[in-house]
Amino acid sequence: MSNDSTTDRPSPLHEQHVALGAALTGFGGWQMPLRYDSDIAEHRAVREAAGLFDLSHMGEIEVSGPQAAAALDYALVGNLSAVKTGRARYTMICAEDGSVLDDLVVYRLDNDHFVVVANASNVEVVLTALTERVEGFDAVVVDRSEETALVAVQGPRAEEIVTSITAAADVPTVREMPYYASARATVAGATVLLARTGYTGEDGFELFVPVEQAAEVWAALLEAGQPFGLVPAGLSARDSLRLEAGMPLYGHELDTTTTPYEAGLGRVVKLEKTDDAGAPLPFVGRAALESRRQSAPARVLVGLRGTARRPARAGYDVVLPGAGTVIGSVTSGAPSPTLGHPIAMAYVTPEFSAEGTELAVDVRGRQEPFVVAPLRAYVRPTS
Repeated sequence: MSNDSTTDRPSPLHEQHVALGAALTGFGGWQMPLRYDSDIAEHRAVREAAGLFDLSHMGEIEVSGPQAAAALDYALVGNLSAVKTGRARYTMICAEDGSVLDDLVVYRLDNDHFVVVANASNVEVVLTALTERVEGFDAVVVDRSEETALVAVQGPRAEEIVTSITAAADVPTVREMPYYASARATVAGATVLLARTGYTGEDGFELFVPVEQAAEVWAALLEAGQPFGLVPAGLSARDSLRLEAGMPLYGHELDTTTTPYEAGLGRVVKLEKTDDAGAPLPFVGRAALESRRQSAPARVLVGLRGTARRPARAGYDVVLPGAGTVIGSVTSGAPSPTLGHPIAMAYVTPEFSAEGTELAVDVRGRQEPFVVAPLRAYVRPTS
């Protein structure tokens, strides 16, 4: 994140953030709220009640037409033609060498209508790649980012908050909506695409709202959520929440030097996808990814649990205790407000990737003790 946000594009909700006293920061070319009050208070509100996020920096790209599904099967590593209408899938767009250009969520709105959600800094990369890759298919790519605002309500009270301002006819749909599903609904008088997705490890919803109605929907959610303990939350809380939940962030755990297999996300690569005749479907990066799957990775993404107080940060070296031999690098790290100790994600060499392995992180010249742990440090209670 950049602290100089003066040259970045303002969110459609910029005036609302200023009125709430948000500290603004540059992120992916946008001027976005870093925090409104306290990072920790916003984080804990999401875990215990709910938080309201502005995600309008994300990109929304429509792919539609009779061969939209086939085009996405070729363009992305996932099997998008197998996604049912009204459902969504986490996937990636890779280069020919198998490296990750971006991680995506793709929503299937109809048989021949998809929405691809890209990270803010990669919208142009994804748009260009999709446009090139659908050539030869009966499909059209349209960038809807300019006309779409995206807000999210995340936390255990999210369903109560959203349904309290949803049209009565749509409430049963919202309540029965499974994870990674979406539907059209009327919320605060606006027709939105409502999705049960998120980036915090909690239950919650993301609302794709026409830009001209974004302020109205934001205000209605903020007001409706107050009795439930909802607070506006910024990028800082979003980052610590996703870190606890073991969710990768592009530019940290994923980039153009990384394949899905190194990141422990090989499951999203569908090498088994076939055409109607049962022949393997070609897709960009297939040959490289097939080769990578069959070979041992040079590095592995792991979770780290700190056993002392000083946190690891992105870019810090992971070393062998005592010896100081560098065996990896931290990609993300912070104190965990929920768990009460430092957590991190790091790439390390495979021989030191087993859970329980004692390692250290060089924190400004001092070795701090860490133990290899699951990437997902926090799991939402089921009851």
